Amino acid sequence: MAIFVDHNTRVLVQGLTGEQGRFHAARMKEYGTHVVAGVTPGKGGRQVDGTPVFDSVEDAISATDANVSLIFVPAPFASDAILEAAAAGIPLIICVTEGVPVHDMARIFTHLDSVRMHSTLIGPNCPGIISPGKSNVGIIPGSVAGPGRVGLVSRSGTLTYQIMDELTSMGIGQSTTVGIGGDPIVGTGFIDCLDRFEDDPETDIVVLIGEIGGEDEERAARFIADEMTKPVVAYIAGFTAPPGKRMGHAGAIVSGSRGTAAAKMQALEEAGVRVGRNPSEVAGLVAALSAN
Repeated sequence: MAIFVDHNTRVLVQGLTGEQGRFHAARMKEYGTHVVAGVTPGKGGRQVDGTPVFDSVEDAISATDANVSLIFVPAPFASDAILEAAAAGIPLIICVTEGVPVHDMARIFTHLDSVRMHSTLIGPNCPGIISPGKSNVGIIPGSVAGPGRVGLVSRSGTLTYQIMDELTSMGIGQSTTVGIGGDPIVGTGFIDCLDRFEDDPETDIVVLIGEIGGEDEERAARFIADEMTKPVVAYIAGFTAPPGKRMGHAGAIVSGSRGTAAAKMQALEEAGVRVGRNPSEVAGLVAALSAN
């Protein structure tokens, strides 16, 4: 098994006809992911590298049975793309687009909750999801991944790649890696991913990669303490970040004593999580657990 994506994943790419959509769709297909459709309004009937393009998500689903939408639509139109995919009944929506206005995301979050649509949103501003050897949906480089029994959930992209690469080089593969995105409002957070990893029989250890800003890691720590039986290893980026200054992601800002790396590390350690001070130490902690 895996969480979110596997051999049965059938991807439609909203924005396939754009430069980024076309490039990453080709990478995903090369990895073995089933990319079955593209959606660009007004360009239905075309093909991009052999993949048919449709005018709407509804048309694409009807023709191809797609069950995941990957969004590369520019930021001003990304919220409409998310809502279209949800209205069409896509179970999983992954929005890679960065720069989506917070106001737009607040509207989407409220709408999806109020109408109780059965769609899971990952992102925006995220690298996507990879279940190594099964499916790669997004921009995560498949070369750093290997199949195994360690699940990763992360607010960061490049830190995730580094830790995956270090694990893979040590012979430690991954069940699924989920990049949830680092914006202030994202569709799916740490807790939902941790819960899924807890229930996944092919995941033995979970790695949580967080960063300064917000309280998501502290809430995750409480969930781990109360609900998880599997060991969790964590890394928090931003120990040297100056207070009050945004660092990288829009959500990575410390306000007073809230959201600091030290506070997050303390909360996680009190929940029994092993916290590494750098990516190499994280890989070492996972290796030690794997050997037990």
